[in-house]
Amino acid sequence: MIAARSNLKKAATGLRNLSSFKDTDVVVVSFARTPIGKMGGALASKTAPQLGSIAITEAINRAGINKDLIEEVILGNVVSAGVGQAPARQAVLGAGMKLDTVCTTINKVCASGMKSLMFSALHISGGYRQAMLAGGMESMSNIPYYLMQARTGYRLGNGNLIDGLVHDGLWDVYNNQHMGSCGESCAADFKITREDQDNFAINSYKRAAEAWANGSIAGEVVPVVIEGKKGKVTVDKDEEYTNVQLDKLKTLRAAFKKDGTVTAANASKLNDGAAAFVVTSGKFARDHNLKPLFKIRGFGDAARDPVEFTIAPSDAVPRAAKH
Repeated sequence: MIAARSNLKKAATGLRNLSSFKDTDVVVVSFARTPIGKMGGALASKTAPQLGSIAITEAINRAGINKDLIEEVILGNVVSAGVGQAPARQAVLGAGMKLDTVCTTINKVCASGMKSLMFSALHISGGYRQAMLAGGMESMSNIPYYLMQARTGYRLGNGNLIDGLVHDGLWDVYNNQHMGSCGESCAADFKITREDQDNFAINSYKRAAEAWANGSIAGEVVPVVIEGKKGKVTVDKDEEYTNVQLDKLKTLRAAFKKDGTVTAANASKLNDGAAAFVVTSGKFARDHNLKPLFKIRGFGDAARDPVEFTIAPSDAVPRAAKH
């Protein structure tokens, strides 16, 4: 999907000045996200659907439409163990939407939320729907451990406790290795050094801190109120960018192999959070006097050998541009 954040305000200004759209144009009229919490952090008491409900409610409020006008909701959720039946429907009903709202949960691992937007765009461009909500939600803090053989019983000896987060979220089942090891393979294939990765991570943390300091991303976030024994606490900022000692980052040991390059600091993080977009047709936006943020012009999918998942986006981007 093509939408550069740096150009979002400029693009939104242009779209808002348009007096008409093609009926089957696909536009995003609002979005909202919760803060991104670290695993075991400030959002750990909320389930993924609860976080999803918060993002859904705010996205609809920002769109300025009646929530009953949303015809269908598609939400990404990767590890649904312990969440309960039909996670997307839980989030929808938790947001107070109609009981007959059609809901679907998508699991495409890291691309789950983006796939929900793609499906929404296809539904709308084909004339099947006029107004949808898409997004994703995850609470890695609440992913349970598994006792795999407990259902049929243990005759003798100890049982293994399996970490559901790793087993269902971070494990390459085809090569029986952690996905971090796939990152090591990518680094070796493309000669991406430990220094390259550390510097990229440091720059990423600094850019996040700068963005929060100058207020450029605060408008994305809907605060989450956590009720505890000592009263209510409002979480209104991402946690991870303050959860690092940059002077120590380059001293960490490799996480996945001896003398490797991927560490706990320069790898992807384990987080809790949710995001939601209200997506409509051009006709719906025009009829309800909405102000689109951007139009979805194209998207692309790509797949490779599972060990090469890290470079699949390099195939998807040109397909999206062509589409």
